[in-house]
Amino acid sequence: MKLYSYFRSSAAYRVRIALNLKELEHDIVPVNLLKSEQQGDDYLQKNVQGLLPALETEEGVLGQSLAILEWLDETTDHAPLISGNAWQKAQIRNLAYAIAVDIHPLNNLRVLKYLTNELQVTEEQKTTWYQDWITTGFDKVEKMLGDGPFCFGDTPTLADVCLIPQVYNALRFKTPMENYPKIMAIYTHCNTLKAFSDAAPEQQIDAQ
Repeated sequence: MKLYSYFRSSAAYRVRIALNLKELEHDIVPVNLLKSEQQGDDYLQKNVQGLLPALETEEGVLGQSLAILEWLDETTDHAPLISGNAWQKAQIRNLAYAIAVDIHPLNNLRVLKYLTNELQVTEEQKTTWYQDWITTGFDKVEKMLGDGPFCFGDTPTLADVCLIPQVYNALRFKTPMENYPKIMAIYTHCNTLKAFSDAAPEQQIDAQ
């Protein structure tokens, strides 16, 4: 498999974690978002959406991180990301979607570029926008968490795979995190695992 990735892409970060957890062999193919390489003809032939990540498999190419993560879970037995009874699976998805659907899209690079280039907001205003949507989301996520080492139970799930990249970016944008002790405890614990630490942006071959 080939994962088309950018080191700071939160969505690609999720897939890197999952591939590592499942111990699946794969190659990383860097695509530079800052240089708009995702809009190049070669990449668009693989992923018509022109977004990252994309996972190239023997069956074809998938280009949405949540679809990739669920496909990986359905096609492999090792390190399941969504497990338990129907209610428990729904709870895992509920938290994962609260992050990947409600928080992340408002703060991805396309939105930040639009704020800067089209609306001509200042760097300070852009940071305020970013931090506001993070805290709005994390205020709710913190209340959804228990006291375990992971979001649910004693093993990483889809929720952890989505949470850790979002926390990484929150810290990158200097979002105050003192109100989120459960989130930070999970973030710290997950990063003691090699699957998470190896997927971190600074460990990638295209890290700048």
